[in-house]
Amino acid sequence: MNEKFEMVAKTFQGLEEVLAEELRLLGAENVEPGRRMVSFEGDKAMLYKANLCCRTALRILKPIYKFIAGNTDELYEMVKEFDWGKIISIDKTFAIDTVAYSDEFSHSRFVTYRVKDAIVDWFRDRYDDKRPGVRLQDADVLINVHIAGDRVTLSLDSSGESLHKRGYRVSQTEAPINEVLAAGIIMLSGWRGDCPLVDPMCGSGTFVIEGALIAANIMPGVFRKNFAFENWPDFDEELFESIYNDDSNEREVTCKICGADISPKAVDIALRNAKSAGVAKYIDLEVKPLSRWEDAPADGVMITNPPYGERISVDDMEGLYQMLGQKLKHVFQGYHAWIIGYKDEYFQKIHLAASVRKPLLNGSLECELREYVIFEGDMRSFRNEGGRIKHGGDEVDDERRQAKDRRRPGDREWMKSAREKGFGGKDGRRRERPGDRDDRNEKPYRQSDRRRRSFDDRDERSYRQERGDRRDSRERYPSTAGRRFERQDDGHDDNPLKDRRNAAALRQITGKQPSLPAMEGPMMRLRRGWKKREEK
Repeated sequence: MNEKFEMVAKTFQGLEEVLAEELRLLGAENVEPGRRMVSFEGDKAMLYKANLCCRTALRILKPIYKFIAGNTDELYEMVKEFDWGKIISIDKTFAIDTVAYSDEFSHSRFVTYRVKDAIVDWFRDRYDDKRPGVRLQDADVLINVHIAGDRVTLSLDSSGESLHKRGYRVSQTEAPINEVLAAGIIMLSGWRGDCPLVDPMCGSGTFVIEGALIAANIMPGVFRKNFAFENWPDFDEELFESIYNDDSNEREVTCKICGADISPKAVDIALRNAKSAGVAKYIDLEVKPLSRWEDAPADGVMITNPPYGERISVDDMEGLYQMLGQKLKHVFQGYHAWIIGYKDEYFQKIHLAASVRKPLLNGSLECELREYVIFEGDMRSFRNEGGRIKHGGDEVDDERRQAKDRRRPGDREWMKSAREKGFGGKDGRRRERPGDRDDRNEKPYRQSDRRRRSFDDRDERSYRQERGDRRDSRERYPSTAGRRFERQDDGHDDNPLKDRRNAAALRQITGKQPSLPAMEGPMMRLRRGWKKREEK
């Protein structure tokens, strides 16, 4: 009977749920998504499958030792207590990767040195000063050290190189998107090879190649030359070969997968990468700028990674995103368009409302993935015909819907009834309206009365400031709800400027028309650019 053990799959922030679903489909048990990781349980076959089949995993770790350490001396002693002879032999090499989230262990490199010293000293004490070697690259055994506060976990890295390095990429353009991130975006979109997939700015072809692998259900790890677990003492080569050579779930691709780019060099690189992955026959690649897109396969999915203006830029970034929005409206009708970008001001130039907005990390850049549902006509007609815009990935909208769901049953009907009966406000308390009072004959309340009342308040304040009067207006000008202020007659005119007028000067100009010089040219000086517009 195969022994089951705990494992951890590392991934990008935002792809945890996608990876968790992948592991469940592979047969993993006790799958629990975390932050940039998913913990699960399984046997040795599950370990091999996770490395070969998971499209959104970066590494698969096998925890071997957990303990508590408050400082580096305790860390050294605890590491030295472990039986390292079961993991590493003297003729092998090892490397250590450290991730620390701790005030005490603030320098990950120093932690790496202390763990290395403890392992080396363990072998020296038992094998007459003999020890395994340390190699920074291509080591036989990779040890992962994870510290959170004072909790330390030592794990074996079963993957070796990051799993995003599939093995099919023979060349790349500048700043290509990570393969794991590309596969994760495709899976977030819900595309599984049942409709056309288009990338009009494909670069080195990562989206279309990963899409073809998903549509054909080809394991992404079959292109790798080796995994770290192949150097483990308990490596089962026969079991691994049976999983590696199992192509029973692969299928033919029947949908169109199209990629294009303005750069002939980029398209050539994409074609070579597609041939290396064995999916070139499923992908149509061509040199075509975005401005030349006039038609597209009907009712498909667009996924693209336009320039951000950081590592790659064009002369007119805003114009590029504006053109992308125009093409979405006029060329890609009926599509679900998924765009990953970095700056919100560029997204705004698309001039479309996103139905999904999901934060994702692209390298060190905090990007956002947005979905645009493209349909003909207006929103009302689209919904009347049964159309629906998804909001599942929009975390902001999710919070709003959850807040609505927390209302008590029948709340909407109750609020409607309350408004009809004169109630209002979020707390449901009755607000007294002017028309409800029996002791005053007042006209029904109107929204215009609220505007006039606020205007009168402003006039009253300016009037009192002009006269230097600091008394409370409520003492001098009693008011009633729904009625304009009635000012008491205190011998002063309502117009604060009237007292300053010169009566003699007013009599002299009474009945006379003002004399102005003849006007030459336009009434106003034209602002810059206006004259050119008129001439056009």
